[in-house]
Amino acid sequence: AMAAVRDAEIDPEGTFKYILVRLQRPGGGEQRHIVRGTGAAEFHNHIFEKVNPEMEKLGYECKCLGGGKIDHNSKDKKIRVFGLSTGYGKADHSVTVEILKKVYTDYEITWSDDKK
Repeated sequence: AMAAVRDAEIDPEGTFKYILVRLQRPGGGEQRHIVRGTGAAEFHNHIFEKVNPEMEKLGYECKCLGGGKIDHNSKDKKIRVFGLSTGYGKADHSVTVEILKKVYTDYEITWSDDKK
């Protein structure tokens, strides 16, 4: 079921690229948004190229809705969402923050349109 897909998978520490992805059942119907981010990705499309086949195997269509950066400070329990993706454009950071709040319930999570 779509609920089995984790809302957010991001690195536990550091500043790294992220993307906002819409999952959808083929032909419409059920859909939801997920966040994926990692310092291992040099470019935003590297994240999507990893997520897309995983989700297709589960029977979902994926669309990247944009990207940005996440600054994750696990010691202070703070996450900052900012920036944009050159290839995909800027994700709606307010949507990203709402998703992250579901996973990181005891964190202070903020966003801005700052580039750095």
